[in-house]
Amino acid sequence: MNTMRKALLSVIVFSSFGLQAMTFDQLSKTLDEAKQVIDCRSSNFYNGWPEAGSKLGGHYPNAVNFDAQWLDRIDASALNQLLVEKQLNADKPTYLYCDQAASQKMVTALADQGFTSVSVIEEPLSNYSGSLTALPKFQQLVGPEWLKQVIDGQQPLYAPKTDYKLVEVAWGPPTKYLVSHIPTALYLNTNNIETKPLWNRVSNDKLTALLQDLGIRYDTTVILYGRNNMAAARAASIMMYAGVEDVRLLNGGWTAWVGAGLTSEPMLQTAEKVADFGRDIPANPELIIDMAEAKAILDDSPKTNSLVSIRTWDEYLGKISGYNYIKPKGRIPGAKWGHGGSDANSLEDFRNPDETMKSADEIEHFWHQWEIDRNQKVSFYCGTGWRASETFFYAYVMGWKDISVYDGGWYEWSGIKTNPTLVGPMS
Repeated sequence: MNTMRKALLSVIVFSSFGLQAMTFDQLSKTLDEAKQVIDCRSSNFYNGWPEAGSKLGGHYPNAVNFDAQWLDRIDASALNQLLVEKQLNADKPTYLYCDQAASQKMVTALADQGFTSVSVIEEPLSNYSGSLTALPKFQQLVGPEWLKQVIDGQQPLYAPKTDYKLVEVAWGPPTKYLVSHIPTALYLNTNNIETKPLWNRVSNDKLTALLQDLGIRYDTTVILYGRNNMAAARAASIMMYAGVEDVRLLNGGWTAWVGAGLTSEPMLQTAEKVADFGRDIPANPELIIDMAEAKAILDDSPKTNSLVSIRTWDEYLGKISGYNYIKPKGRIPGAKWGHGGSDANSLEDFRNPDETMKSADEIEHFWHQWEIDRNQKVSFYCGTGWRASETFFYAYVMGWKDISVYDGGWYEWSGIKTNPTLVGPMS
């Protein structure tokens, strides 16, 4: 460490941990445009889950979600890019809060990136007299520690009210699942909820039989996760469409469970079949729409409706199709780009370095640039429904109301020659 950096850090650490440390209430009295606040705790606490000993969770208003543990997963170049994405300015006074070890790690990392005024707020967030900000449905996006308590038979906050089923979801045979999975988890092959040739949802009769075989009724709490959480989210959207009232997603999926250092187990788990789902399927048909309804969205005003493409930018422009089994390239005319990832199996624009959901502020920021708004009727689509389903679930926990997945997506739309398509940049 060179002398200049040592001096810089000593100033930062002294101002952070000295006797004149700022409180949250004092922070709230400073001008908003002159400061930036970083919540360097777990994104689950940021989203709304209370920390141990607290009754309320959430984050300081307008704080940026940046878990200090992400620093162990990224290099300096990726850190710089992440700071840009989160619109953090090295020249602004920066205040952060998390535990002491994490805050020291964050202070050092920010100093390396040229931040010259960084202060740590030492007092508990629970001391803040104002209202915290949380996802309206944060309870549906759960953390590994909460899940561990449920598996162990404890009653954490927002525990399942009755029975629950934990399900790992992936495409194909349970190869990885059989080697190691979260204790008590059942296995769901996505081939059992999607059907060829378009990989749309299965018939209502088949869906009813599948849920009964998994021991799931409409009032069962279902907790889903995947090695890639897109698969779990696909199952979540279909189960919500069917009528399961309490569907949860493990934030960060299998990566979060392993990252928390929690144990796993091998071999197949089986469920006791239930005789009746308890209601007719689909109980919520509006959550998954078909082509006629997608066209109706396009026919209405783009100010009140949005059909949103959750695909890579190159897919949206028609440079690639994104799939080896989908030949046509391009986009649906009138569809807005809702972002995606680096390819059809990725969703980096919506995920933090640890695979957890990015903050609602970040997601809504790039949606607003495309005039996608929570007060509209919004339907998400991708190639065959996986990326769209994960995005749909995030919009759901963000409190968006009139949302759906366009099941057929680009595969269905582009397969009908009479449907219009566009290729190339926006006019």
